[in-house]
Amino acid sequence: MAVRRRPSGVHLVMALMSLFLLYLSVPNIAPVLRAATADGAAGWFTPVRLACVRHPGHEQCTWMGGFQADSGAAPRADVALYGSDRASNRAGERTRAVDVGRRYQVYGPGGSREWIAIGLMLLAGVGLLAYAIVGHVRPKTRAARPPAHDREPDLGEGPDLDEGVARGRSG
Repeated sequence: MAVRRRPSGVHLVMALMSLFLLYLSVPNIAPVLRAATADGAAGWFTPVRLACVRHPGHEQCTWMGGFQADSGAAPRADVALYGSDRASNRAGERTRAVDVGRRYQVYGPGGSREWIAIGLMLLAGVGLLAYAIVGHVRPKTRAARPPAHDREPDLGEGPDLDEGVARGRSG
């Protein structure tokens, strides 16, 4: 039998966190699977500028440029080449790329491992949501004990009791 309780603050926070993780991960499932296998429109990426962000002890750079599909579709400008860094390209030198349908990003012909992060976010979201629900509605695990005044007194007939007290005499 399940016992329904009011949700605690911890369970509400966990449910909200799980919904946020699912909001971030679910819409990205199809694009990251296509990116993992480089399944999309093949074409050429032309690097134009290097965009870098500096963190303490670390620099993250990505090449921005244009993409032209082999199919002759309209060229796309101001897209990033996923996984590129300062040393991977040079301005103006074209390189093969694949458009998997992301608005501002194309991928190298080898695909990407972006699916790992999205998969972990999806698993964490589902796990947190399940834990929040199970924590809110839990099966009853132990039988209720009767109150102390309804239990029979323990008269204990051990050798350490005074013989008079055990027989009900006081004196």
